[in-house]
This record gives sequence, C-alpha cells and structure tokens, in this order.
Amino acid sequence: MSTTWVIIIIVLVLGVVIGNITLLKYSARFKFPTPSKPYDESDDDLNKDSESANTSVKDQDKDSNTPMK
Repeated sequence: MSTTWVIIIIVLVLGVVIGNITLLKYSARFKFPTPSKPYDESDDDLNKDSESANTSVKDQDKDSNTPMK
C-alpha cells in the first residue's frame, strides 16, 4: 500500500470517530419527552366486569340478609 492510501484511511477513520463524538455531544442537549402510558380499552372492560361482579355479589348478600316470610 502506498503512503497516500494509508493517510486517506487514517483521515477517514478519524473523521468518523470525531463525527460520532460531536454527534453525541450535540444530541445530549435534547430533552426527550417521557412516554405516557397508552390508553388500553381492555383495562376498561376488565374494570366494568369486576364492578358488575361486585354489584351482583352485593345484591346476593342483600337478598340473603332479608328475613324470610
């Protein structure tokens, strides 16, 4: 290999390394927003099912507490 090609390769490698370092410094200034929890409809379905189950149990308890005639 000739000296010219060695110098070109060294300059290219140094350019990539220095470019990556400056990119890291530049990107460190940015403030990224924190991701919020996405809305999931299945959570509402589960809550509704548990609420209806709770009310049916409460209704059964009320019925069992009433005196028999």
